[in-house]
Amino acid sequence: MTLTVLSSRPQAVSAHDALIRLELPRGVPAAKVRVKRDGTDVTGSFLRVGAGLEGLVTGLRTGRNVLTATAPGARSARLVLDDHPVTGPVFSGPHEQPFICDTAAFTTVTGDKLGPPADSDCSVATRVDHVYRTTAGKFVPLPADETRPADLAWTTTSAGQRVPYIVRVETGTINRAVYELSMLADPAAQPPDPWRRSPGWNGRLIYTFGGGCTGGWYVQGRNTGSVMDDRMLRQGYAVASSSLNVFGNNCNDLLAAESASMVKERFVEAYGAPAFTIGWGCSGGSYQTHQIGDNYPGLLDGIVSGCSFPEVGFATVNAITDARLLDHYFREVAPGAFSQEQQQAISGFGRWESIANLAAGGGRIDPRIFCPGQLPAPLRYHPETNPTGARCDVYDHTVNVYGRDPRTGFARRPLDNTGIQYGLGSLRDKTITVDQFLDLNEGIGGFDADANHVTERTKADLAATRAAYRSGRLLNAGAGLASMPMIDYRAYTDDAPGGDIHMRFHSFATRERLLKANGTYANQVMLVEDNRYGGFSLSSPVLMEALTRMDQWLTAIAADHGPGPKVVRNKPQDLTDACWTRDATPRKITEPQVAGSGTTTCNTLYPVWTSPRLVAGSPMAGDIVKCHLRPLDPAAYGTPLTRPQLDRLKRIFPQGVCDWSKPGIQQQPLAGTWQSF
Repeated sequence: MTLTVLSSRPQAVSAHDALIRLELPRGVPAAKVRVKRDGTDVTGSFLRVGAGLEGLVTGLRTGRNVLTATAPGARSARLVLDDHPVTGPVFSGPHEQPFICDTAAFTTVTGDKLGPPADSDCSVATRVDHVYRTTAGKFVPLPADETRPADLAWTTTSAGQRVPYIVRVETGTINRAVYELSMLADPAAQPPDPWRRSPGWNGRLIYTFGGGCTGGWYVQGRNTGSVMDDRMLRQGYAVASSSLNVFGNNCNDLLAAESASMVKERFVEAYGAPAFTIGWGCSGGSYQTHQIGDNYPGLLDGIVSGCSFPEVGFATVNAITDARLLDHYFREVAPGAFSQEQQQAISGFGRWESIANLAAGGGRIDPRIFCPGQLPAPLRYHPETNPTGARCDVYDHTVNVYGRDPRTGFARRPLDNTGIQYGLGSLRDKTITVDQFLDLNEGIGGFDADANHVTERTKADLAATRAAYRSGRLLNAGAGLASMPMIDYRAYTDDAPGGDIHMRFHSFATRERLLKANGTYANQVMLVEDNRYGGFSLSSPVLMEALTRMDQWLTAIAADHGPGPKVVRNKPQDLTDACWTRDATPRKITEPQVAGSGTTTCNTLYPVWTSPRLVAGSPMAGDIVKCHLRPLDPAAYGTPLTRPQLDRLKRIFPQGVCDWSKPGIQQQPLAGTWQSF
């Protein structure tokens, strides 16, 4: 006999219960089986399902629990479960403090507020609401007596079931977050459970991840990633999310992974294991789909990522902090010394306005900028008046991974620009002069621990740098993502008026990491169109088709019982890289997506611009936290240097300049998946 957990990994059980399956060998009668939890008989929790037994085992205690199954004539089975409180943590490390509860302000699908929390962990009682879709296309609360209104719409799911369009929404708190679960389910029938499934559920789960990060500190949050999308629900998908899976509430992918693990566990225990789970998110949501998919495989089976980045802490932070340095230099240090065209060329961005736009987002490394509005002033860090207050930056938010600097008590920082030659590409193509290049690199400086501008370059903490690689805070792409279907959808905004942070080169950074880690990126498909539908909206036929194709891809994988890798051979044949024209009636152009501008039809329509670090010579993968240095080479600048210019360059870079041909300092493989902190 064998015991397995259906609802989670054995080491990551939460809320004192677990959905268990017991496989029975031939000839072992189910009636003779006995299952015990730490010596207490729980056989009554099980029922016959197929060739085994399944049951929800309750009463687990925090810590180690042992399940045993015995039957005459059969070898006994044993399973150890590590249980954690429903309030967490499970693997993300000690709870972040302070933590602001938002249940009193959280609005449910019926328009009610959840009310005040019951404890300091922001807990509320679980509730179930029913809403229905009207024939006019709105979701409204179902009458209290659960009668079917005259304007109730009906829908036919992707599984072919025609059902009343009534949505069951479960709302509660898990891991100090508010969670929501939704699916088509008629309250006139018995409540669904793992063995009595709602006819309206097509057996698939979509987990939605919300964007943001300029907030996301020390709060529970007043919204989830949304579980009420008509285009998902009407097809029969169940949808799940939590407030800590919205990066506007929590900008920590590790805590987001833990929350997704616990919420999915609850879903499986309440409704049964889905055939597969699709991760769905844009911007801050894409961080989560990528890092959860890679670092905690099994939670997501395929991902549709929009306006995507590999991760926040490096791909995004390096671009926005470099922009912050450039913006400060151009405005404060040397105003008027560079034309707008030169500034844009040095930045690599598609628009000059993006320099200031991204510079503002660089406040993510400043412990003070994004706290107001989320934390009361007495709780917030101030270097003079409250030096021990909460610091709202991406590093202190992830201190369980990076550790603390023993001198300051602040989180160690894997941030570095030592040896980076800003504007190198612009010098080589003669956009700027040698003296401008020297002035820029002499005056650009770096940041101190509070993100104040200083004349010295920023130096990464090597312990934090090592932790970033080993823990997956810098996306490796060689673990769970190696065998996961990935659709990268981008509504193009590189040329948006005013500038935009969601730049297309980030998709190619993820692709390069897949190639480096796995030797292929055949499991990633890029789809690009203009932004007429507003970012990541299923109003877009392209995105709607991406969901359909992801479903087909995962369905084929599930049905493939052959040997060897499944992800590439089961990709739908018509699912390939493509872009759409930018006219009134978009036309699909099927061609491999490549970086650059003007070399293909797609990158003529949608140029792949770069970043300050890429202009400085960094590889597209963007996976070097701190570069190795090499001696200066006068021939590397595309123009002759005078003796005074070369001497000045040596003074600016006394230890040498970045050698981008080498791996980064402390760069090393991921230490494994499902890491605990």
